[in-house]
Amino acid sequence: MKKIILLVTILFFVNKGNAQGCSDAGICSINHGFQSEEKPYKNTLELAAIYSLGEADVGYFSPYISYTKRFSERFSFTSKVTYSTAHGSFGTRSQFGDAFLIGNYTFKEKSKKQWSTLLGFKFPFTASNLKINGYSLPLDYQSSLGTIDLFLGTNLHYKKWDFNGALQLPIVNLNKNSYFKEYSGTLDFPSTNLFERKPDALLRATYSIKTPNKKFTFKPNVLFIYHLGKDSFENIFGQRENIKGSDGLTINGNIITSYSLTKQSSLELSLATPFVVRDIRPDGLTRSFVLGLQYQYSF
Repeated sequence: MKKIILLVTILFFVNKGNAQGCSDAGICSINHGFQSEEKPYKNTLELAAIYSLGEADVGYFSPYISYTKRFSERFSFTSKVTYSTAHGSFGTRSQFGDAFLIGNYTFKEKSKKQWSTLLGFKFPFTASNLKINGYSLPLDYQSSLGTIDLFLGTNLHYKKWDFNGALQLPIVNLNKNSYFKEYSGTLDFPSTNLFERKPDALLRATYSIKTPNKKFTFKPNVLFIYHLGKDSFENIFGQRENIKGSDGLTINGNIITSYSLTKQSSLELSLATPFVVRDIRPDGLTRSFVLGLQYQYSF
């Protein structure tokens, strides 16, 4: 197992310098909705700050706040609100992103195996058409994709392993983006006028390692994200056009380190980067790396 962790770490830092996309429309971060471990407290509050770097040196600062309520040892409910600041050659844009509502049900453990399922929704705070000085912005500068999405997921917890799968399905498209690369003066970003995005499917494997004093927990994990079809936009002639290469596979590596401050609180540091990417990512989710710091308090 140590050799596996060492290999993941080496691959992580080898790819960190030249990787070109994470493609997380929300599906990668809903794993916190799975509640496979027993919790002695009924409420959990999370505060997090995330820094990442995208296309054309666009930098992002993305804090969020999350609250989980455990109604019983089987059922819990999580809500989350995101915020995003993007800074690049177009300027700086700050705005609330999305609200997440996720319900989780955990089944009884049998033969050291425990299943859990989740059902959730994502609601945008914008129609993905934020502007700077009246100029239309590509999706790389938007705080939301402007869609109402449905999440369906399941998780298997076995000893130190977690295996989960999920689907993210856009069910209502509110996207009103009006960006055309032809009128922008740069070819760094593709046209996304009236953008329509296809669903995503995810598979993730996580291995948890705790130190003898249980203060530190290390969670190397690998994510496989498949974009189920070509995204599209409305071109300058008013015709809908598929974006070639926008479908396909992304593989992300993620290393999470958690430290227990007290029985009720903890800090978590995560670092993620992609190993394999789609040919083009018009949704503006390209990230060369993602660094996150989270504080969690249970009561």
